Amino acid sequence: MTDIDWLHFPPLSALRAFEATAQHSSFSAAARSLNVTHAAVAQQVRALETHLGVALVHRDGRALAFTAEGEGLAAAVSEGFGAIQSALERLREDHEDRPVTITLTPTFATNWLMPRLGQFWAKHPDIAVSLRPDPRVLDLRRERIDLGIRFGEGVWPGVESSFLTSARYVVVGAPAIFGDRAQLTHGEMAELPWVLESGWPEQRRWIACCTGLDPEALKITEFATEELALSAARQGYGLHVSSAALIEGDVRAGALRIAFETDEVNPGYYVVVPSGPLRKAALTFLRWLKTAD
Repeated sequence: MTDIDWLHFPPLSALRAFEATAQHSSFSAAARSLNVTHAAVAQQVRALETHLGVALVHRDGRALAFTAEGEGLAAAVSEGFGAIQSALERLREDHEDRPVTITLTPTFATNWLMPRLGQFWAKHPDIAVSLRPDPRVLDLRRERIDLGIRFGEGVWPGVESSFLTSARYVVVGAPAIFGDRAQLTHGEMAELPWVLESGWPEQRRWIACCTGLDPEALKITEFATEELALSAARQGYGLHVSSAALIEGDVRAGALRIAFETDEVNPGYYVVVPSGPLRKAALTFLRWLKTAD
């Protein structure tokens, strides 16, 4: 961390007045937001200009305009005060009875997390958990989400990620699809029906590159969501491509059987958190999540 030269640092009151002025582009509006007078804000901004020896704002008709130096300082000050505000909010939230909020895909929530969540509550019955199943990648800070579970290669801007479990793809089918066969050959898989999620081209690319089958030649029925496609596979309507992590319960129960698999690790499921400290309850859940089996 860079040492701050407080001896030559402008007064924080002047920086606060300048940030409010930049936020509202008006001395009067800034004064109202700070609950002080128009004259007090203008005086603080002029004092800041004097301290720095550079003009930051000027009149453009009846409106305020900012010099290039003023715009640059406004961005830096806004970011700095924003970081301070975020840190203060996190400190306050530690004392709030707010559930640990997790964003994740509906399929992962249903097939991987929900069967394990009872283990967490058995150890931590006092910590409430709120799941936000959503196929979209949500902004954790903007949505006030504690952590997310994302599918991919583990690299996303603005968050810290750690590997949770492999999303290694497998081809699965219901026992009725296999009949009395212990395994399916490539030729047999090519002749059988398939059920896939629409709008997920990665499934078709994986079929082409890893199974040796031509997806364009397969008899494929598409469903709107992964959960519907997986449900269709459980009913014996066709073969399905899924992450091994999502169907392990079905395989153990005998509802699905693996017809084809590889040893690839990525893409995988990663836990993502915003940079900076986590709330105590969120940190407890994160530590449990990384050891859940």
